[in-house]
Amino acid sequence: MEETPTTIRVLLADDQALLRSAFKVLVDSEPDMEVVGEASDGAQAYALARERGADVVLMDIRMPGTDGLAATRMISADPELAGVRVVMLTTFEVDEYVVQSLRAGASGFLGKGAEPEELLNAIRVAAAGEALLSPAATKGLIATFLAQGGRDDRAAATGAHAQRLAALTVREREVLVHVAAGLSNDGIAGRLEVSPLTVKTHVNRAMAKLGARDRAQLVVIAYESGLVRPRAE
Repeated sequence: MEETPTTIRVLLADDQALLRSAFKVLVDSEPDMEVVGEASDGAQAYALARERGADVVLMDIRMPGTDGLAATRMISADPELAGVRVVMLTTFEVDEYVVQSLRAGASGFLGKGAEPEELLNAIRVAAAGEALLSPAATKGLIATFLAQGGRDDRAAATGAHAQRLAALTVREREVLVHVAAGLSNDGIAGRLEVSPLTVKTHVNRAMAKLGARDRAQLVVIAYESGLVRPRAE
């Protein structure tokens, strides 16, 4: 007997009603996803995420009242919403909010001008627990933003993460470095000559030990801890 495909439950959070309507038509046209709610600000997004059982939240960064960044922090801090993935939507992909979003718990971000297929792919990638970085915002950009953070903040983050990194095995650290480089499980498996399932196990263990929600958080931790350093362009 074939398993019934799981439908991805999507919550739209944007203060522009017209944009929400366009996203809703697009998402609802896909057989494997549906829009379960719409929010015009961050506080409403958080409430609906709890009420509607969303899997993925498309969250605008800039909204009146409670913005997307604050709402993402609220979602990330709520144990009952541990399975919810947030994809940040931004008009300007290169801004100071990008890394703040990832630090707050977002799985990634996407420009509002993205093509429909990019948006749909973003939802599927986030729902699968993968890190989502749009083509215009590569891991190198993230590394650059992390390097530009306040010196005191960096030192505190490095110290906190370094303590947790000590709990990782040598292989888990190795896998973490490859995750930070943007490799998929299959890509890492090829590099280390092990099975993708083995890589997935190492990734999951690293996430548990480091308190990371998903791969995007592993990328941030890898850079903030100093395990991986930004390359000079």
